[in-house]
Amino acid sequence: MGDPIVGRDDRTRDATPSSDGSSRPHDATLRFEYESPARARAVARAVAQEVGEIDGDRSAAAVERDAESVVVRVVADDLVALRAGCNTWGSLVEVAERTSGLA
Repeated sequence: MGDPIVGRDDRTRDATPSSDGSSRPHDATLRFEYESPARARAVARAVAQEVGEIDGDRSAAAVERDAESVVVRVVADDLVALRAGCNTWGSLVEVAERTSGLA
């Protein structure tokens, strides 16, 4: 699995707007590093398909690729939703890593 680097910022003053215009006061950034941009691209493409499909009422996520890294930013209304979102997106990345290795 790519090496996750987790950062968390739950300060309300840095609240991230949600798609409905409200603010989500908690966020976490999951960064997964890969051996090549091609591997990162394959994982990012697989995971990005889920953005907007599995967001809940209390959390949302965005996926980006930066060279050899995949970055997943999870925002949430509360810490329970943040933890659940991080677990969900971490699992999705893990599955994408396993399946992209089969292609």
